[in-house]
Amino acid sequence: MKKFEKWRVVVYFELFMKRYLLLLALAVLCPPAQAAPDTVKVGAYVMSVHDINFHDKEYTARFWLWFLYNDRKFDFVKQLDITNAKTIDTPQLLQDSIGTQQWSMLKMKCIMKENWNVLDFPFDKQHLRIHIENSLFDRNDLIFKPDVRGSKFDPDETLAGWKIKNFNVNASEKLYETGFGDYRPGKDHQVFSAFNIEMDIERNAWGLFLKIFIGMYISFLIAMVGFAPHPSEVEPRFGLPVGGLFAAVGNKYIIDSILPESASFTLVDTLHSITFFTIFAILVVSAICLKLHDMEKVEESVRVNRIGSKMVASIYVLANVILVWAAAAS
Repeated sequence: MKKFEKWRVVVYFELFMKRYLLLLALAVLCPPAQAAPDTVKVGAYVMSVHDINFHDKEYTARFWLWFLYNDRKFDFVKQLDITNAKTIDTPQLLQDSIGTQQWSMLKMKCIMKENWNVLDFPFDKQHLRIHIENSLFDRNDLIFKPDVRGSKFDPDETLAGWKIKNFNVNASEKLYETGFGDYRPGKDHQVFSAFNIEMDIERNAWGLFLKIFIGMYISFLIAMVGFAPHPSEVEPRFGLPVGGLFAAVGNKYIIDSILPESASFTLVDTLHSITFFTIFAILVVSAICLKLHDMEKVEESVRVNRIGSKMVASIYVLANVILVWAAAAS
């Protein structure tokens, strides 16, 4: 009888060990599935975009954000991160529930940084983008789903002097190529879900174009007056173009003070450079005319002055029309 009981104990022990090892193997080979991330529906209403500052590469945006979600651990006032913002004012929070979901609405005011495209200024077109993330939870815990239907912008208050086109909201993923100090296997990078507010803005440019370039064109006309006196009159023929040149340089510095530094040759640079070279051409023509007059070739001097003035004016006007038209049409 005792032998039978010992044998039964051995059998039970072996069965227990087999089951234990089987469960252990399953736990190692088939780890428990990770809980699905919470899908957060998010939308935006842009109230205004203003204080556009090209020199400091910034603008101010005011907008509402709303979030619908299931997990109570989300605190968007503390966890919200607008990655391309310079400063974010403390948002106003409205919080409630809609059915079984939590509902949070934030009133935001941010100073956004922007790399302005000024190649065709003032006929420039800009693409604005507000990139929003949750700084605490990555895509394993939170995925943004844009509320495309409810997201709008206020057409009356958004942006004076500009037209807004292609307004849209969308979701994307932001990859950070770092584990933020966590060097365990598989933690060498993190991916966060992101919500983006995007819009294209186009300037109503002709009025601004006349305001900023009127000084340059007046400088050119002053220089052209230098063709009027007789080739023998040295002072007005050389003094007027030089005065126009200084006025054009001053106009260039004024415009540059409102634009960001750029390594590219912009429309502003091109038009002013053409003006500088044209005034130099006026001085060259006057010098040739004076030389011919001193050689007692008076009629030839007058003819060169007449032909030179027409060529300089025609080339300058044609170059400006082509460049301005190309910038406005792009």
